[in-house]
Amino acid sequence: MGLFDFAKDFGNKIFGKDDDDASEKLQAYIEEDNPGIEGLTVNVEDGVATISGEAESPSAYEKAVLMAGNALGVESVEASGLNAPEQSYEVTYYEIQKGDSLWKIADKFYGDGNKYKKIFEDNREVIKDPDKIFPGQKIRIPME
Repeated sequence: MGLFDFAKDFGNKIFGKDDDDASEKLQAYIEEDNPGIEGLTVNVEDGVATISGEAESPSAYEKAVLMAGNALGVESVEASGLNAPEQSYEVTYYEIQKGDSLWKIADKFYGDGNKYKKIFEDNREVIKDPDKIFPGQKIRIPME
């Protein structure tokens, strides 16, 4: 895994358009709810967030990438410097569409809308409030 694409014009407002400390702000944002990354470093330049460090698990890696990529102004994440153990189960990445809810997404992927709590828990660092998701936001759907 290395480069991930995101919607630059959607996302969490972490830093301003011409913010000189965008890298520091995005790093602080990821560290606030650190999904399990040691030695995290983040550099934001021209819409590309480059992240590195040691992920304690595959899900920590995935969450760090999604947290960086779902920031307003980030159009791609370069994560080749972020090391993680190999994933042991399939994970699907889903881009939230207009009109989506976690219930609808759970119904689509798991066949049961009641499993929306699983999606929320598996994306807790990425989704702060299950009622506040937005079109263009990317989340992970573990298929374990």
